[in-house]
Amino acid sequence: MKSSDNRVNRGGGFLLGTPTESFTPEKLSEEQQMVFRSSEEFVDREVWTRVEEMEGHNYEVTRSLLMRAGEMGLVGADIPMEFGGLGLDVVSSALIAESMGRGASFATTFGAHAGIGTLPIVYFGTEEQKKRFLPSLATADRVASYALTESDAGSDARNIQTRADLSSDEVNYVLNGTKQWITNSGFADLFIVYAKVDGDKMTAFIVERDFEGVSIGPEADKMGLNGTSTCEVILRDVKVPVENTLGEIGRGHVIAFRFKLGAICVGASKKVLSQTASYAKERRQFGKSISEFAAVKQKLAKMASKIFVMESMVYRTAALAAEQLKEAEGKDASSIGRAIQEYAIESSICKIFGSETMDSAADEALQIHGGYGYMKEFGIERAYRDARISRIFEGTNEINRLLIPATLMRRSLSGELPLMEAIGILTQEITSFSLPSSGDVNPGPLDQAERDLDGVRKAALL
Repeated sequence: MKSSDNRVNRGGGFLLGTPTESFTPEKLSEEQQMVFRSSEEFVDREVWTRVEEMEGHNYEVTRSLLMRAGEMGLVGADIPMEFGGLGLDVVSSALIAESMGRGASFATTFGAHAGIGTLPIVYFGTEEQKKRFLPSLATADRVASYALTESDAGSDARNIQTRADLSSDEVNYVLNGTKQWITNSGFADLFIVYAKVDGDKMTAFIVERDFEGVSIGPEADKMGLNGTSTCEVILRDVKVPVENTLGEIGRGHVIAFRFKLGAICVGASKKVLSQTASYAKERRQFGKSISEFAAVKQKLAKMASKIFVMESMVYRTAALAAEQLKEAEGKDASSIGRAIQEYAIESSICKIFGSETMDSAADEALQIHGGYGYMKEFGIERAYRDARISRIFEGTNEINRLLIPATLMRRSLSGELPLMEAIGILTQEITSFSLPSSGDVNPGPLDQAERDLDGVRKAALL
């Protein structure tokens, strides 16, 4: 049933009821639509035409495209205007991420720079750090990278072994460790590096490429995302000025972002669907277009319906996150951290469903293309290979699946989410043996769907 209780809009509140208002792409403002059109045109006209060059590790092309996106304001969407960005809302930023999803592996390059490489400074940087780094990041004159993963610390990020020890004169932190599979590392100018101060306090640092002791390993030989740079970042007695500490000592774990991956998956999936629908119309077998065959129609319909669901959940979450961050604007780092964590559950759901939908879309696209899909010239085999990593990075889907119920229980026990109250009401309903209402005599087109949804919600609470 629909609820006017604002608690349904809190993180995990979807288990309490259906909100009376929920943001969808149909509610995009004229400005947001303009941002979306502009970023889509950039990807279609400038990125897509140079994908093969980037796949050949021509990073001059990659950097030039990042700078072109910077000129258009796309790179600095999340950066406040006073630091050279556009200061757009979260929904607009998600629209840009979706558009970039159409650009093959450039989406990952862009996301590593404009997303996880820049947002930690936007949200947790000091005023001096913002003034120093954000203007050049907004234009992509300086490219950022996010260095967290290690050989024994992937989804278990807190198991990192990289150390940061304060020097005797207390001027620098001395970092030692090796980060692996770091996107953009072959040409990045600065790295958001995670290390443990005194071996136990997880902390983020802004490490510049030209710091003595920083070295970059060879390019990894990957299954997909061949247009991205992926190397080791090796830190040997790297002196990082204390003023490059990002956020609070021991609170580095709150500086984590995975929301935009869902939006990128929307764009990538739409691109694959569009390519496949066009191919199905043109490809003829047994005297007619294969798009006329029921089996192909069913595959395309399933792809479209899953993408619709993914798009809906991403933009609902984006709008909720935008409101939360707006309330935290101008407050301290702890308030911002809480605002980002508010929708950690929804972000995990978007990441899981988004990556698995993208995987499924690429798989069905290849099947519809048949033998041609297996050939590189059609680009579907690249989409198939590129899609696979999304179920692994930014926390494997298995780990994210564990985070969802764990976070729900934590929020319930802390009083942030009245799950136990909702379960108590449901228990009374069950023990009273009351039958569900059959609804209105003249039901609306979505009434049955809403009742079904309410039943699924109750099953989840049980």
